[in-house]
Parts: sequence; structure tokens; C-alpha cells
Amino acid sequence: MTDTLSRPLRLNAVSYPAAVPGVALPAYDRDKVTVGVVHFGPGAFHRAHQAFYFDQLLAQDPRWGLCAVSLKSPGVRDALQPQDGLYTLAQLDAETTFRVVGSILEVLVAPEDPPSVFARLAAPTTRMVTLTVTEKGYCLTGDGKLDLAHPDIVHDLAKPREPVSAVGYLVEGLRRRHLAGLPPYAVVACDNLADNGWRLKAAVVAFAESIDPALAAWIEAEGRFPRTMVDSITPATDDALRARVEAATGLTDAWPIQREAFTQWVVEDVLGPDAPDLASVGVTLTDDVRGFERAKLRLLNGVHSTIAYAGLLKGHETVFEAISDPDLAKLAEDLMVQDIIPTLTAPRGLDLLAYAQAILGRFRNPEIRHLLSQIAWDGSQKLPFRILGTVADALEAGRPVDRLALPLAAWMHFVRRRAAEGVKIVDPLADRLVETAAACTGDARADVAQFLKLEPVFNRDLTANATFVAALEKAYGELA
Repeated sequence: MTDTLSRPLRLNAVSYPAAVPGVALPAYDRDKVTVGVVHFGPGAFHRAHQAFYFDQLLAQDPRWGLCAVSLKSPGVRDALQPQDGLYTLAQLDAETTFRVVGSILEVLVAPEDPPSVFARLAAPTTRMVTLTVTEKGYCLTGDGKLDLAHPDIVHDLAKPREPVSAVGYLVEGLRRRHLAGLPPYAVVACDNLADNGWRLKAAVVAFAESIDPALAAWIEAEGRFPRTMVDSITPATDDALRARVEAATGLTDAWPIQREAFTQWVVEDVLGPDAPDLASVGVTLTDDVRGFERAKLRLLNGVHSTIAYAGLLKGHETVFEAISDPDLAKLAEDLMVQDIIPTLTAPRGLDLLAYAQAILGRFRNPEIRHLLSQIAWDGSQKLPFRILGTVADALEAGRPVDRLALPLAAWMHFVRRRAAEGVKIVDPLADRLVETAAACTGDARADVAQFLKLEPVFNRDLTANATFVAALEKAYGELA
């Protein structure tokens, strides 16, 4: 659809039905959709993920439209308001598909219009609040409790009717519902934070306790804060994507979104009888979110780190390049099937072998340019959770750890080479890692001993285990 100057029209409620044939369009009448969900943090991941699921759900239940709330920047509002909330989602795979998503009915910028945000939170039709505000947005201390010294929390406790934090808005919205005799909305945290729902509930209750103990007791007793797990690679939007979307749809989109075709949303099954039927659109409802998190951490993240360090040593740049290397592909699959899966107990609804194959398929997606150098960042923080937990379980079970030692040895060589080349190491322990690398001589036994002195990475049980140390020295020597 074009104007008189033969330029594509801007995507909006009037123009979208004229998109190029083959583009998926909303399968519902947007005029009949009502807002049932308020979402804080309408960034790229939310629009690629939760909004996509609700877009599918609206085809069968019009009660679950979205009001998206930005706590700071007006950027999303400014891009989507002229488009009536519509945007294009490009699903990247061997064959890329395009979909116009219509589930966002309204975008609010909280600092500009707090009353409208409060009205949505207090509306009887609002039954759920979702969040993607990043881990920092929860204002927690290192041990996972509400940070009462955080500037935003200090402000909100002093002026609870004028919040600036996500926690402050949640509590004020719940206070208004309590006064109106309405049930609390379910609060669904969608950031990758362990036990995210439980931690957020504790923070909300702690905040409420400081201003209104009766409100806190009501939230504690009635509030529903399920734990969740989310997963889908969502590359940033750039001009190349905008041009690609315009060519594919025939419409100009100011802020399209792209992600891999794979997407996963796991939600603890405590939402209650008035919740949306998320299972009908592919969301996994479970009583074992931790089981899914553990599988993702070890099978996806652990193998990601493995091919990152091993791939960089072989001169590869991206995940796709690394997994296209037959030796690395075999290492990844053997690691998953023979070493990692035996340490896992599959939660109900998860086939671990099928999940492993799906992960390998994601790595082989030519449309996703995922840099190994980025995955390699913060290795001292990631490896204890991604690899060393699996190592400890394997040792306890009496299984070999030779293959599991390879990613650890590859990380050591990665650190040693980067330090020798004078390349900045992105890691909280960067200074110690550079010192460790400077002490290395190339001798496997001596170099491994230097790295094993890093107590934040290697605990005493591992450094004292002769089987583990021998496997690590062997792998280090083979990769030299």
C-alpha cells in the first residue's frame, strides 16, 4: 500500500490489512479487545515474547489486550503511538516469517502520566501485571532482598503515591485495588532471575510493610507471584531490519522486532482460575520451574559457553560458525547427551533429548549472528553455574569428567591469550585473571594450578579432587 509519491505507508490500524500477502495479521477484531494485562518494560524482548503469546491468545479470548508502561523512556511510545500499537515481528530461521502483532493497545510513559497508569492497575478488567525490567529493575540487594537504600526505593517509601520504581507502582496499584475491594492482580516477572516471582513478592511485601502492614498482610495472603523462565534470542533492531521489514510487508515500521523462531515461556502453575489460558498458546505451566531453569542453565548456557571458548580458540567468530565446525558440533552434542543430561531430572513436560536437539538447531540458525566474544564475557561468574555444577554432580556419581573439563580449559587458554595480547577481559575478576595469566608458563600442571587458586570460581571440593584436576590438566595440554 503506497501514497501518491509511491512510498510505503506507515504501519497502523488503517494500513495493516493491505500488507503483502503472506504476512501474518492479527486474527481478531482489535476494536473488541479490552485491556486485561499491564506490562512494565515494553522493550524488544517483551514485544518479541510475551506480547507475541497474547497476540495469539486474543484470537480466542479478547480480554487479554496489553497496556504497555515504560518507567522511563518515551521511545517505545513515540514509535508505536502513530502505529496504533502495531509492529512487525520478524521470526528468523532458515525461512524468515513476518507477523504484525496487535496485542498492545496502549503505551504509557509512567513519569508523564501516573494517573493513567494507576487507573489501569486499579481497573477491574486488569487481572495480570507482567514485567521485563531487567534484574536491576527489581531493586534487590545481593542476597535477593528489597534494597531499602536504593535511591528509587528511598524515594518511593517517602512518597508512596508518587512512585518511580516497578515495586512502588505494583504496591500502589495493589493498594488501590484493596481499597476498592478488588482481588489483587497476578504479578508475572519475566526477567531471567532465579526464583523471580518469589523474590519480587518478598520485595513487594517488604515495601508494603513499611507503609501499611494491613496491605502487606493482604498481599502476602492473596497475592500470586509465579516463578517463570523465558527464552528466545532477540537481536537489536537496526536500519537493516527496518528495510527488510518494509520490503517484506510493504509498510514502514518505525520499530520492528526480530527474534529466532524458537521461543519458550515457562510459568509456575499458580495463576488461579481467572487467569488467561496461556497453555493454549504454547506456554508451559508447571510446578517445577527450577527443573526447567536447571536444564536451560546446563544444556543451553553451559554448551553456549563451551562452544564460545573452544570456538574462539579455533578462530571462529559466531555461534553459527562454531557449530558448523564438525569437531565442535560433536563436542556440543556429546557433552549434552553423555555428560549433562545424566545430571538432570526432567520436569514433567520436558523431553531432555528433544530439548537438546532443539538447542543445537538454534545454534545452527544462519539468521542469528551471536558473537562468541560476547558469550565469553564474565566467565568467572558464569562457569560455576553453567559447567561446574555439572562437574560436581558427575564426580559424585562416579562418571568421567574429561569432556566437561574441555570448556574450563578452553576458558583458561582464552584468558591467557587475551591477556598476552593486551585485549581487555570483560569480567568482574579481570584484574585477578590478568595476574593469573601473567604467571602462566605454558606448562599444563603449573598453569592449571594458577587458575585453581581463583576461589570465586573453583571451590575447595573441586581443587582437592584428583580426578577433576587430572582431567583439567589433560584438557589444558590438549588445547595448547
